[in-house]
Amino acid sequence: MSETVTVTLVKSGIGSTKRVNATLIGLGLTKMNKTVTRKDTPELRGMIRKVSHLVRIEER
Repeated sequence: MSETVTVTLVKSGIGSTKRVNATLIGLGLTKMNKTVTRKDTPELRGMIRKVSHLVRIEER
């Protein structure tokens, strides 16, 4: 398992449920094409799985 994960928002959360939008904010993805790097944890993986249709993931 890699140590960090880079997540980029590639599709807007507009029209998604409040729960999905809250997950995006929790990940730090507030604008289109914004990229964040986070430590790879099981909690983070669960959040990414919830919004996988809106983000691009790169493992490092």
